[in-house]
Amino acid sequence: MHGACADGWGLKVLQVRVAKRRGDFSLQAEFELPTPGIVALFGRSGCGKSTLINIIAGLLPADSAYVELDGRVLSDSAARIHVPPEARQIGYVFQESRLFPHLSVAANLRYGQRRTKARAYVDFDAVVELLGLASLLPRRTPQLSGGERQRVAIGRALLSQPRLLLLDEPFAALDAARRAELLPYLETLRDQLAVPMVYVSHQFEEVLRLATQVALIDAGKVIAQGDLGALCLRPELRALIGADAVGAIVDSEVRGTDASSGLLQVSVGSGELRVRTPLPTTRTAIGVGAKIRVHVLARDVIVASEEPRGLSVRNSLRGVVTGIVRDDLDTDLISIDVGGTILLARITTAATQALRLRPGTAVWALIKSASLRGLPAAASADPRA
Repeated sequence: MHGACADGWGLKVLQVRVAKRRGDFSLQAEFELPTPGIVALFGRSGCGKSTLINIIAGLLPADSAYVELDGRVLSDSAARIHVPPEARQIGYVFQESRLFPHLSVAANLRYGQRRTKARAYVDFDAVVELLGLASLLPRRTPQLSGGERQRVAIGRALLSQPRLLLLDEPFAALDAARRAELLPYLETLRDQLAVPMVYVSHQFEEVLRLATQVALIDAGKVIAQGDLGALCLRPELRALIGADAVGAIVDSEVRGTDASSGLLQVSVGSGELRVRTPLPTTRTAIGVGAKIRVHVLARDVIVASEEPRGLSVRNSLRGVVTGIVRDDLDTDLISIDVGGTILLARITTAATQALRLRPGTAVWALIKSASLRGLPAAASADPRA
């Protein structure tokens, strides 16, 4: 079954409040985020992400815990409730595949299918199709590449008919090229199956590609949570991803294609951007009406105080300065409202002064189309819609 919430759960929210001390490390994390969709737990290595999802899965006892999924309480230390891991209907994909080496791919997949008593919402053939596993079915797992093994591990977890799928940095052992090949499969699962997922990562490009909601974790605490587009404007995220990755994340819709250039026309605020099409590795078709995500890096935005003319830059959006924040000793981060969407621009402090920028100043934001590439976005920026 594609595109419908599994088993008709009508899942609205995942609530988590946990505390756990391990030696000198203390985890005190709390978040409440809507599902279905992909909730990304994002933060640096060692910040507590894996510990947190192991508690959600029931694999690790906590000093105190409250975990509620679809109105069903899985853990409540105050009420002495602890549903065993095998009774939680949670699928788990680890950093290593943990497949049975003596079994074929087909047998590994059917192992997950046989062990569940839950009513099926996705069948064997659908999983094989979604994850591109048909040619691998007769092979033994030692004959597979690392990326192929992880696809099989995801398939086995899905065939257990989970109410929630946990993925603990499933591509961490793979190089960047292999990760880029595999991310479209998770995009497909996000868009065609409504099973909620919690995805652990310290790679921002993975979060950018997949997440509908994000919880930022630092030193064992959730320091911010919510929609990725809103979080991209927060200093907490900027501190985690570094200056070069800072920018606005815009979930939008394709309006059309520029016949002369082949660029996609994407609505942004009261205007539109021309962006390059997603890389050919994507498994999601991009056409008029398709949802698309664009990462507009602050370093790629030029600010003009007058309407530009005679430039090669294809994107010019009229807007108003809404904020100016000192970025470092000689640069500022300028927030620009371009009609209900906020873009960020990094310019020198000298340029801020020369252009006499202040909140309320009318400006034009200029962005090269060559700097922008679209990514397939979730069907709705708000997974409850």
